[in-house]
Amino acid sequence: MFLPNPLVVAVGLIIGILVAAPVGPVNILCIQRAIARGMWGGIAAGLGAVLGDGLIAFSAAMGVGAISGVVAYYRTAIQLVGGLVLIVFGWRLYATAPNLEAPESNGASEGGLTSYLWDVPKTFLLTVTNPGAVLGLFAIFGGISTFVEVRGPVEALLMVGAVMAGSLSWWVGLSYAVARLRSRLNVERLGLINGIAGLALVVFGAILIGEIGYHWLTGKADFAAGLWSVLQIADG
Repeated sequence: MFLPNPLVVAVGLIIGILVAAPVGPVNILCIQRAIARGMWGGIAAGLGAVLGDGLIAFSAAMGVGAISGVVAYYRTAIQLVGGLVLIVFGWRLYATAPNLEAPESNGASEGGLTSYLWDVPKTFLLTVTNPGAVLGLFAIFGGISTFVEVRGPVEALLMVGAVMAGSLSWWVGLSYAVARLRSRLNVERLGLINGIAGLALVVFGAILIGEIGYHWLTGKADFAAGLWSVLQIADG
Protein backbone atom coordinates (compact mmCIF):
# COMPACT_ATOMS: atom_id res chain seq x y z
CA MET A 1 0.00 0.00 0.00
CA PHE A 2 1.36 3.39 -1.08
CA LEU A 3 1.62 5.91 1.78
CA PRO A 4 2.49 9.51 0.87
CA ASN A 5 5.55 10.98 2.51
CA PRO A 6 4.35 13.43 5.22
CA LEU A 7 7.47 15.49 4.58
CA VAL A 8 5.92 16.42 1.22
CA VAL A 9 3.11 18.24 3.03
CA ALA A 10 5.48 20.01 5.42
CA VAL A 11 7.74 21.23 2.60
CA GLY A 12 4.71 22.31 0.55
CA LEU A 13 3.31 24.35 3.44
CA ILE A 14 6.66 26.09 3.93
CA ILE A 15 6.93 26.85 0.20
CA GLY A 16 3.40 28.29 0.17
CA ILE A 17 4.16 30.65 3.05
CA LEU A 18 7.53 31.69 1.64
CA VAL A 19 6.00 32.43 -1.76
CA ALA A 20 3.17 34.52 -0.27
CA ALA A 21 5.07 36.36 2.47
CA PRO A 22 7.38 38.77 0.58
CA VAL A 23 5.94 42.28 0.45
CA GLY A 24 4.69 42.97 -3.06
CA PRO A 25 1.62 44.16 -4.97
CA VAL A 26 -0.67 41.37 -3.75
CA ASN A 27 0.30 41.92 -0.11
CA ILE A 28 -0.36 45.64 -0.48
CA LEU A 29 -3.76 45.03 -2.06
CA CYS A 30 -4.66 42.44 0.59
CA ILE A 31 -3.74 44.80 3.42
CA GLN A 32 -5.74 47.64 1.88
CA ARG A 33 -8.80 45.42 1.41
CA ALA A 34 -8.58 44.10 4.98
CA ILE A 35 -8.40 47.65 6.31
CA ALA A 36 -11.26 48.91 4.16
CA ARG A 37 -13.56 45.89 4.29
CA GLY A 38 -12.52 43.70 7.18
CA MET A 39 -11.05 40.23 7.37
CA TRP A 40 -13.11 38.67 4.59
CA GLY A 41 -12.15 41.45 2.20
CA GLY A 42 -8.47 40.67 2.79
CA ILE A 43 -9.02 36.94 2.40
CA ALA A 44 -10.86 37.49 -0.88
CA ALA A 45 -7.91 39.49 -2.19
CA GLY A 46 -5.49 36.77 -1.10
CA LEU A 47 -7.60 33.97 -2.57
CA GLY A 48 -6.69 34.98 -6.11
CA ALA A 49 -3.01 34.66 -5.21
CA VAL A 50 -3.67 31.22 -3.72
CA LEU A 51 -5.25 30.07 -6.98
CA GLY A 52 -2.41 31.59 -9.00
CA ASP A 53 0.23 29.92 -6.83
CA GLY A 54 -1.68 26.64 -7.12
CA LEU A 55 -1.79 26.81 -10.91
CA ILE A 56 1.93 27.57 -11.14
CA ALA A 57 2.80 24.92 -8.56
CA PHE A 58 0.65 22.34 -10.38
CA SER A 59 2.42 23.04 -13.67
CA ALA A 60 5.81 22.80 -11.99
CA ALA A 61 4.94 19.64 -10.01
CA MET A 62 3.65 17.89 -13.13
CA GLY A 63 6.97 18.60 -14.79
CA VAL A 64 5.52 20.88 -17.43
CA GLY A 65 8.87 22.37 -18.29
CA ALA A 66 7.47 23.84 -21.48
CA ILE A 67 5.52 26.39 -19.42
CA SER A 68 8.70 27.57 -17.75
CA GLY A 69 10.28 27.91 -21.19
CA VAL A 70 7.29 29.85 -22.52
CA VAL A 71 7.37 32.20 -19.52
CA ALA A 72 11.10 32.79 -20.01
CA TYR A 73 10.64 33.34 -23.77
CA TYR A 74 7.69 35.71 -23.42
CA ARG A 75 8.93 37.28 -20.18
CA THR A 76 8.95 40.79 -21.64
CA ALA A 77 5.34 40.58 -22.85
CA ILE A 78 4.13 39.05 -19.58
CA GLN A 79 6.03 41.65 -17.58
CA LEU A 80 4.56 44.46 -19.69
CA VAL A 81 1.01 43.18 -19.10
CA GLY A 82 1.69 42.80 -15.38
CA GLY A 83 3.11 46.33 -15.18
CA LEU A 84 0.14 47.85 -16.96
CA VAL A 85 -2.30 45.92 -14.76
CA LEU A 86 -0.55 47.19 -11.63
CA ILE A 87 -0.65 50.78 -12.84
CA VAL A 88 -4.38 50.55 -13.66
CA PHE A 89 -5.22 48.91 -10.32
CA GLY A 90 -3.05 51.37 -8.43
CA TRP A 91 -4.51 54.44 -10.10
CA ARG A 92 -8.08 53.24 -9.54
CA LEU A 93 -7.31 52.62 -5.88
CA TYR A 94 -5.67 56.04 -5.56
CA ALA A 95 -8.60 57.80 -7.24
CA THR A 96 -11.42 55.90 -5.48
CA ALA A 97 -13.11 57.69 -2.60
CA PRO A 98 -12.43 55.86 0.70
CA ASN A 99 -15.27 53.99 2.33
CA LEU A 100 -15.15 52.13 5.63
CA GLU A 101 -17.79 49.43 5.17
CA ALA A 102 -19.55 47.98 8.18
CA PRO A 103 -17.62 45.11 9.79
CA GLU A 104 -18.90 41.66 8.88
CA SER A 105 -21.31 40.42 11.51
CA ASN A 106 -22.77 37.29 9.99
CA GLY A 107 -19.92 35.72 8.08
CA ALA A 108 -20.42 35.52 4.36
CA SER A 109 -24.00 36.84 4.47
CA GLU A 110 -23.05 40.43 5.36
CA GLY A 111 -19.87 41.89 3.97
CA GLY A 112 -18.50 38.37 3.59
CA LEU A 113 -16.28 36.64 1.12
CA THR A 114 -18.98 36.36 -1.54
CA SER A 115 -19.34 40.16 -1.59
CA TYR A 116 -15.72 40.67 -2.61
CA LEU A 117 -15.17 37.98 -5.24
CA TRP A 118 -14.26 40.61 -7.83
CA ASP A 119 -10.88 40.88 -6.09
CA VAL A 120 -10.10 37.21 -6.78
CA PRO A 121 -9.44 37.57 -10.54
CA LYS A 122 -7.46 40.75 -9.88
CA THR A 123 -4.94 39.14 -7.56
CA PHE A 124 -4.93 35.97 -9.68
CA LEU A 125 -3.94 38.08 -12.69
CA LEU A 126 -1.28 39.90 -10.67
CA THR A 127 0.18 36.55 -9.60
CA VAL A 128 0.29 34.78 -12.97
CA THR A 129 1.63 37.87 -14.79
CA ASN A 130 4.62 38.09 -12.43
CA PRO A 131 7.44 36.33 -14.34
CA GLY A 132 9.66 36.34 -11.28
CA ALA A 133 7.06 34.48 -9.20
CA VAL A 134 6.40 31.94 -11.95
CA LEU A 135 10.05 31.18 -12.65
CA GLY A 136 10.81 31.26 -8.92
CA LEU A 137 8.25 28.56 -8.18
CA PHE A 138 9.60 26.43 -11.01
CA ALA A 139 13.11 26.86 -9.62
CA ILE A 140 11.91 25.90 -6.13
CA PHE A 141 10.24 22.76 -7.42
CA GLY A 142 13.35 21.94 -9.41
CA GLY A 143 15.38 21.97 -6.19
CA ILE A 144 12.84 20.16 -4.02
CA SER A 145 14.59 16.82 -4.58
CA THR A 146 17.37 18.12 -2.31
CA PHE A 147 14.99 18.02 0.67
CA VAL A 148 12.27 15.52 -0.21
CA GLU A 149 11.62 13.07 -3.02
CA VAL A 150 8.26 13.46 -4.74
CA ARG A 151 7.22 9.98 -5.83
CA GLY A 152 4.61 10.08 -8.53
CA PRO A 153 1.57 12.23 -9.32
CA VAL A 154 -0.20 11.58 -5.98
CA GLU A 155 2.57 13.16 -3.93
CA ALA A 156 2.95 15.91 -6.54
CA LEU A 157 -0.73 16.82 -6.17
CA LEU A 158 -0.39 16.55 -2.40
CA MET A 159 2.46 19.06 -2.48
CA VAL A 160 0.46 21.42 -4.69
CA GLY A 161 -2.39 21.28 -2.18
CA ALA A 162 0.06 21.94 0.65
CA VAL A 163 1.52 24.94 -1.22
CA MET A 164 -1.97 26.38 -1.62
CA ALA A 165 -2.77 25.68 2.04
CA GLY A 166 0.43 27.42 3.14
CA SER A 167 -0.32 30.41 0.92
CA LEU A 168 -3.92 30.57 2.20
CA SER A 169 -2.77 30.41 5.83
CA TRP A 170 -0.58 33.46 5.22
CA TRP A 171 -3.43 35.49 3.71
CA VAL A 172 -5.88 34.49 6.44
CA GLY A 173 -3.38 35.38 9.16
CA LEU A 174 -2.47 38.68 7.52
CA SER A 175 -6.11 39.62 6.95
CA TYR A 176 -7.03 38.78 10.53
CA ALA A 177 -4.15 40.80 11.97
CA VAL A 178 -4.87 43.84 9.81
CA ALA A 179 -8.63 43.66 10.35
CA ARG A 180 -8.08 43.86 14.10
CA LEU A 181 -6.60 47.33 13.57
CA ARG A 182 -9.36 48.73 11.37
CA SER A 183 -11.42 49.94 14.36
CA ARG A 184 -8.80 52.64 14.92
CA LEU A 185 -9.29 54.08 11.45
CA ASN A 186 -11.51 56.82 10.13
CA VAL A 187 -12.29 57.84 6.56
CA GLU A 188 -9.42 60.36 6.45
CA ARG A 189 -6.84 57.78 7.52
CA LEU A 190 -8.26 55.24 5.10
CA GLY A 191 -7.95 57.81 2.33
CA LEU A 192 -4.29 58.23 3.19
CA ILE A 193 -3.76 54.45 3.22
CA ASN A 194 -5.55 54.09 -0.12
CA GLY A 195 -3.37 56.82 -1.60
CA ILE A 196 -0.15 55.22 -0.36
CA ALA A 197 -1.23 51.73 -1.46
CA GLY A 198 -2.34 53.00 -4.88
CA LEU A 199 0.92 54.87 -5.45
CA ALA A 200 2.89 51.80 -4.32
CA LEU A 201 1.11 49.65 -6.92
CA VAL A 202 1.76 52.28 -9.60
CA VAL A 203 5.44 52.33 -8.62
CA PHE A 204 5.65 48.53 -8.82
CA GLY A 205 4.11 48.65 -12.29
CA ALA A 206 6.39 51.48 -13.41
CA ILE A 207 9.44 49.52 -12.22
CA LEU A 208 8.38 46.49 -14.26
CA ILE A 209 7.87 48.57 -17.39
CA GLY A 210 11.00 50.62 -16.68
CA GLU A 211 13.05 47.43 -16.50
CA ILE A 212 11.79 46.48 -19.95
CA GLY A 213 12.77 49.92 -21.27
CA TYR A 214 16.20 49.67 -19.64
CA HIS A 215 16.94 46.29 -21.21
CA TRP A 216 15.69 47.56 -24.56
CA LEU A 217 17.89 50.65 -24.43
CA THR A 218 20.86 48.58 -23.24
CA GLY A 219 20.32 46.17 -26.09
CA LYS A 220 20.14 49.04 -28.56
CA ALA A 221 23.33 50.51 -27.13
CA ASP A 222 25.10 47.16 -27.37
CA PHE A 223 23.91 46.79 -30.94
CA ALA A 224 25.12 50.31 -31.83
CA ALA A 225 28.50 49.68 -30.19
CA GLY A 226 28.87 46.40 -32.06
CA LEU A 227 27.93 48.04 -35.35
CA TRP A 228 30.46 50.86 -34.72
CA SER A 229 33.19 48.29 -34.05
CA VAL A 230 32.40 46.49 -37.29
CA LEU A 231 32.52 49.78 -39.22
CA GLN A 232 35.87 50.66 -37.64
CA ILE A 233 37.32 47.27 -38.57
CA ALA A 234 36.03 47.63 -42.12
CA ASP A 235 37.45 51.17 -42.30
CA GLY A 236 40.83 50.00 -41.05
